[in-house]
Amino acid sequence: MSTLAEAVAAATRRRVVSARRAGGGDINEAYAIKLDGGERLFVKTRSDAPPGEYAAEAAGLRWLAEPGALATADVVAVDDAFLALRWIDRGRLDAAGEEALGRGLAAVHAAGAPAFGGTGPLRLGAVTLPNDQLASWPEFYAERRLRPLARMAADTGALDAGGVRAVERVCERMSDLAGPPEPPARLHGDLWSGNVLAGADGTPHLIDPAAYGGHREIDLAMLRLFGSLGARVIPAYAEAAPLADGHERRVPLYQLLPLLVHAVLFGGGYGAAAADAARRAS
Repeated sequence: MSTLAEAVAAATRRRVVSARRAGGGDINEAYAIKLDGGERLFVKTRSDAPPGEYAAEAAGLRWLAEPGALATADVVAVDDAFLALRWIDRGRLDAAGEEALGRGLAAVHAAGAPAFGGTGPLRLGAVTLPNDQLASWPEFYAERRLRPLARMAADTGALDAGGVRAVERVCERMSDLAGPPEPPARLHGDLWSGNVLAGADGTPHLIDPAAYGGHREIDLAMLRLFGSLGARVIPAYAEAAPLADGHERRVPLYQLLPLLVHAVLFGGGYGAAAADAARRAS
């Protein structure tokens, strides 16, 4: 802890008044750090973080904030050992906040990305995926997301042979399944309910991104998978940016990505859930 406090003090050029463990850590350890003058920081760290991981997360937060449509956690300092963010006092996402999230997410997606993919590997927890850019979304989703994840899940025993075949059928039919062509959207990339934090005033903030250029329905499908942020989010999004025909039918297709990630990371019933989503998607 003393080493972390010293590193944060050096990076911010401020004296650290106090530091304590905080909730919110999963893979990382989380700390609440108070600087002289009263400013508070949320700091994540871990000893085995690969070089560039925190810098990529910081860049993702800044990229998502660029359109000015949604607040993100504000980056204060970053290096290979830690990421320091301005502290956000927690509140509740009321109906107005749900609508602000939906409209804001539509605007963030519409800000776009240079291509499908990103500039370096994509990390989702302990899972690392290829992120090399491709011109075609169906090809990118099959080759950079589903096939690598199916191999990983099979290697860990989380996905049986039937599940692998179901994912492969989806990949083979991706051009027909992926929906009408759309330009690359600016994705959060890991947008489950726990990665939207309501501030004390109810304003939604995006945290913990795995940002890249992709299909906007990826973020929307994940919002519907692990917990709910309220009934007004998706309708408000659709009012601001109408969704293409068949989007409801594609929900299992785009939930297949996080389900396979969870199968790799946690095993259990996630492999069966991924196989079921693949069968429903195809």
